[in-house]
Amino acid sequence: MRPSTLRRTAAIVAATALSLAALPATADPGKPPRLSAAAITSTLNEEVTTPGTAWMTRPDGKVLVSYDSTVTGTKLTALTSVTKKLGENVVLEKLPGKLTKYVSGGTGIWGGEIKCSAGFNVQRKGKYYLLTAGHCGNEASTWYQDDDHNLYLGKLHHSSYPWNDYALLIYPTVIRPPGGSVYLYNGRSQDITTAMNPGIGQYVYRAGITSGLHSGRVTGLNSVVNYGDGRVAGLIRTSVCAEPGDSGGPLFYRHWAFGLTSGGSGDCSSGGVTYFQPVVEALNAYGVSVY
Repeated sequence: MRPSTLRRTAAIVAATALSLAALPATADPGKPPRLSAAAITSTLNEEVTTPGTAWMTRPDGKVLVSYDSTVTGTKLTALTSVTKKLGENVVLEKLPGKLTKYVSGGTGIWGGEIKCSAGFNVQRKGKYYLLTAGHCGNEASTWYQDDDHNLYLGKLHHSSYPWNDYALLIYPTVIRPPGGSVYLYNGRSQDITTAMNPGIGQYVYRAGITSGLHSGRVTGLNSVVNYGDGRVAGLIRTSVCAEPGDSGGPLFYRHWAFGLTSGGSGDCSSGGVTYFQPVVEALNAYGVSVY
């Protein structure tokens, strides 16, 4: 063998030995890498747009990827092909029913052909507004307090959906609505005085025109949900049930306002998962406050 060939062979052997030495003693070259939650989320945001999917980072640092009953066949195969390459820090979960926006509240509000739920009364410089879901606000410019459209409520000031899910309706100048109280569907109301972001495990209530008052706990933060017509990010995930028509309704506990009902899966007979737009983000976007 020529000296030059010997030198090249020795270099290859040395490089191979060096690369193997660089591997941890327990590393398996055939296993996917142990990626961070941030890296996993970034990949999911880029590669997964399938309606009926959602994800969030759990308190233990693993990323929970959820999919509903519509994600089957090639859709499910495509989803799992992404999650498998992301390694052991990904956990798959099948949701009950279909993941959908809850269009159709505190109390009910009607606009166009849909009904939604009122969120929180808010104010800015002597003007009074109502917060609700952005996907509701997108549907109509004029809103009423009844399904016959006889009791005028107000006009749409602005809505943001998808990506966010909040809207602001402006009351007529002759109306000064009561402060941020939430109807409890038992003849009483709960005063709301402060807005804040909840923590994992926080006990919460949700009110809506379709299903009334229900409770549960916060199970995740900064969730991403792919609805059929767009993605919403930064959502609060809870174990509270909800149903169509509850969209925009308030998530709260005692005098604290937490969020606006966005969507989810399941129902209030069998249970389910519901996602909420954080109310603090909506307040900051519009420069308004609960009162």
